[in-house]
This record gives sequence, C-alpha cells and structure tokens, in this order.
Amino acid sequence: MIRKFTGFTALVAAIALTTFAGAEGSGANAQVAAQATETATTEAPLTEEVVPVFVENEVVQELPAQAEAESENFADDVPQADSLRALIDAMPAAGQLSEELQCLAGAVYFESRGEPLEGQLAVAKVIMNRAEDRRWPSSYCAVVYQRSQFSFVKNGRMPRIKTGSAAWKRAQAIARIAHRGLWDSSAEDAVYFHAKYVRPGWSRRKVAVATIDTHVFYR
Repeated sequence: MIRKFTGFTALVAAIALTTFAGAEGSGANAQVAAQATETATTEAPLTEEVVPVFVENEVVQELPAQAEAESENFADDVPQADSLRALIDAMPAAGQLSEELQCLAGAVYFESRGEPLEGQLAVAKVIMNRAEDRRWPSSYCAVVYQRSQFSFVKNGRMPRIKTGSAAWKRAQAIARIAHRGLWDSSAEDAVYFHAKYVRPGWSRRKVAVATIDTHVFYR
C-alpha cells in the first residue's frame, strides 16, 4: 500500500513539475514575444500619411505662341475703314502667314487676282464656308487641295506664286480679312462659284446668291 502511494505520489509530483516547467517556459516565451512586439512598435519608423492638397486658386499656365491662323481671331490691331480697299490698305504688315492662311491666300491669288476686291473676298469666303461644312474637308488647305475642285492645283501642288507682286500682297490681306471676319461679303454663305462664260450642270440645282464681275456664286 505504501509503495503504491509512493509511486502515485511520484507520478503526481513528476506531472506537477512538468506542468510547472511548461508553464514557466510559456511565460518566458510570452514575455520575449511581448518585448519584441514592444520594441518593434517603438523602433519601427512610422509611415507618413499622404494627404491630398487641393488648389483653391486658378492655375494659369503660360501658353506657347499660337499659329497665326488661330491668333488672328484675337488680334487687337483691327483697322477701321470705310471700304474694302481702304481696309486692305490699312491692314498691318505681318510676318509669314500660317500654312492655312497661305492656302487661303493662294486660292484667292490664282482664282481671282484679276477680279474686283469684292470678288476676291467672295472666293475666300467660299473656301472658308466649305471648311465649315461637313460635306467638305475641315481645313482651308484640305479644301483647296481636294481633288478636281480648283483648276490651278496640278498634281496636288499649287503653282509658284510671285511673292513680290502687288497681287500677292492683296491676296494675303484678303485672306486675313476673310479669316478674321472683318468685312461682309455679298457671297457670305456661298460654297460654289464658276465663271460666267461657263454653265456647269450642277449650277441648275443650286441657288445663286451673288454675281461679282465674271464669277457667279451659289449656296
């Protein structure tokens, strides 16, 4: 009986000792983990929160110089004149025309340089009106170089212009005046024209809006 008790007691003591040791070990591990966590929390660098900054005032960015074809609409040096001729004479001398205005002036030069000034302006208006109409291309150059539209265009090219001539200077002024809308034309809404000495079949289906010297204009 005593042996049995003693053996049982030893077994209980061993279990208790093991449990105590395990508990102590668990406590040590927990303490180390807690210290590691505390150290990591203390020493780890904080991540800075990025807060978006909203701009309250308008941001103004300086724009590069615009092409003349665009800036012409906002020019401040609009001359005053009582006639188209006076307006042409009063137009300030400018630098080289933009590509678009070169095309417009070239068409005026080749199609109507021998016409009255009103007729030259009307030709410019036709090209401008076409560029604004969805039935034609959307730029002056594309309208001028469209196939089979203007007889002076050969193989997709414009003939050489006598740039020192008075006719070219007038054509440039006409192009600027038309582009900026500085003078009204009797062919204001025209999109077609032809010389009076011909009678194209399409003209019978159009409405004539003006006849200026040797050209008839239609919409």
